Amino acid sequence: MEASAGQSSVPAASAFDKSRVLDVRPLRTLVPMFPNPPQAPPFVCSSPFGPFPSGFSPFYPFSAAQGAQVTPEAEDQQGDPHLRAPNQDGGFETPAAAVPLRSFGTPQMGAGAHFSGASNGDTSSSLGIGGDGFTHSGKRSAPRQRGSNSFQKKGRKVRDPASAEAAKRALQNSALGLSPAQKEDGDREVVKYVLLKFDAIRRRLSQLEDSKEAPSALIRRADLKSGNIMLTAGIRTNARKRIGVVPGVEIGDIFFFRMELCVVGLHAPSMAGIDYMITSGEMGEEPLAVSIVSSGGYEDDAEDKDVLIYTGQGGNLGGGVNRRKDKEVSDQKLVRGNLALDRSSRRGNEIRVVRGIKDSFNPLTKVYVYDGLYKIQEAWVEKAKVGANSFKYKLVRVPGQPSAFAVWQSVQRWKAGNASRAGLILPDLTSGAESIPVSLVNDIDDEKGPSYFTYLPTVRYSKSFNLSEPSFGCNCVKECSAGDLNCSCIRQNGGDFPYTANGVLVSRKQLVYECGPSCPCFPSCKNRVSQSGLKVRFEVFKTKDRGWGLRSWDPIRSGAFICEYAGEVIEKAKLDGDGGGNNDYIFDTTCAFDHSFKWNYDPALINEEIDGESNEEYDIPLPLVISAKDAGNIARFMNHSCSPNVFWQPIVYEHNSESIIHIAFFAMRHIPPMTELTYDYGVSPSEHRRKQCLCGSPKCKGYYG
Repeated sequence: MEASAGQSSVPAASAFDKSRVLDVRPLRTLVPMFPNPPQAPPFVCSSPFGPFPSGFSPFYPFSAAQGAQVTPEAEDQQGDPHLRAPNQDGGFETPAAAVPLRSFGTPQMGAGAHFSGASNGDTSSSLGIGGDGFTHSGKRSAPRQRGSNSFQKKGRKVRDPASAEAAKRALQNSALGLSPAQKEDGDREVVKYVLLKFDAIRRRLSQLEDSKEAPSALIRRADLKSGNIMLTAGIRTNARKRIGVVPGVEIGDIFFFRMELCVVGLHAPSMAGIDYMITSGEMGEEPLAVSIVSSGGYEDDAEDKDVLIYTGQGGNLGGGVNRRKDKEVSDQKLVRGNLALDRSSRRGNEIRVVRGIKDSFNPLTKVYVYDGLYKIQEAWVEKAKVGANSFKYKLVRVPGQPSAFAVWQSVQRWKAGNASRAGLILPDLTSGAESIPVSLVNDIDDEKGPSYFTYLPTVRYSKSFNLSEPSFGCNCVKECSAGDLNCSCIRQNGGDFPYTANGVLVSRKQLVYECGPSCPCFPSCKNRVSQSGLKVRFEVFKTKDRGWGLRSWDPIRSGAFICEYAGEVIEKAKLDGDGGGNNDYIFDTTCAFDHSFKWNYDPALINEEIDGESNEEYDIPLPLVISAKDAGNIARFMNHSCSPNVFWQPIVYEHNSESIIHIAFFAMRHIPPMTELTYDYGVSPSEHRRKQCLCGSPKCKGYYG
């Protein structure tokens, strides 16, 4: 009996030969058929980014949120003929613009990616690299259940940080959004603002991950999540692709995550090593390369400071984790990025070069250095070590640009002892007081060093200086753990561990409470960041017009601890009675500081609801004045700037039943090697203490102190 239409029937066993192999194709290989009745509009197949015919609307997240209005700048980008990619027929289509990464799954490494698989922002969490870009050990436990007796964090509810609705509400309820002009073309201040917001979100997501408070759907790549939130909220700049200089990005700038390159418009792809755009020329439309990232994923020759031999993408020719074992090696093809580099070699346009350099503090990660503009001088095909053909491009640095990669090479030679530091006076001015030597250098004039002082690694109190509510230390065994609300030190910090797993400060606070000598936890406890000494190699150097200054041989990431301000705590009355003539080495908490400076993350962007605004104003119960004139450490050499790259944070820990306040310095943003470290001295109420400022910043007030 035949089955009626729409019903399923099972034939008898005798109805077919079981030994016969059926030719069954997977459904994904079939051509989809779409109904097109007369009463329905025809099926439309258009780019996700438009343009769209009348009666059809783009769908979120490819163009705009459902029900949202498309901005004029978005419409301009959709129709821009210079932003189109080649299709299979040789024509050009509008390429996928940078969209929130939550639209896709966790990216797998493809053969076309030209980057180091172990670098920040470039690998999945299978390598054990956490959201802060550093490797974490140990197993992740299930989220801790809080009982009614445990300490509860006040005024905060956490939802999924990737929520698009959170980002949209943040734009509606705050002034975070940039203007259309700033999104299209940035400047130095806009670039710094975008990077500051990116890292603030990333640090907070890393903190949630460390404390096991992140929602179960949150992946461990906090850098990708932060980039997703930024792009969704429209907090980005230099969105328009361009050849040559990117406004606001300076040669020598460093980045610890590939997504940082994306949000400032330096290099759009978060994984691929070649970025390109479509231009119109005499021969019609053709792709031109605008930037490349060289980070060791292929057989590049990147040792020369002015010449880079760059390998094309594709062919599964990468080394290490870039090599896919399930895919055969093949010749590289002259398509996409390779084609763009080939056309650029003929047109001679400038190409931005970003070099990925192994992080000396974590060999599994990279630091990305913008090395300036290059031009392709030569291109050829070469047989790779694995036997397939690869494209090679010789890029030569455009003359007259500031040094960037060359500075890194010089520092490495000094560290290895292969070259002597010009102007070196002392290899270690601390005389062993610090675990890492601090050089004294003068390559400006004949001065042999600063006036004599006693090196003191920490602050020294001449009398008791207690807080009104002293803490009594923790009762943790071995070391304190993020998320453990039984730890009294964590409770003092409002229930949050103040640092990420790799020792980066998450947020500015009124006071940061660290474990002290009275706590039973190990000295290696991660809540003793400011007590473990210097982390990088510093040098005190002679400046051209501001005396002696301080800088680092190593890159410093945003939020990293630099040093504390060491010296003798003195009475405020003694400073006021000095007449202002002896305050060159004074730190005074009573000075007026820039209250407009905001470094912390914006809770609305990650869908946190907090009662009241996040307070970044310090709360020191008594005036604190530290003199480093006769005794101090390297902090005494940090000069003032009205646009500083370092900020101070009061830290408290207990010693001998006394709560002692320390002034610790942290990096405000990523600081490249050999960049002078500066902070805001503030302005004293006493005009006689003020001095002329020579910082040279566009925001210079003209005086300080």
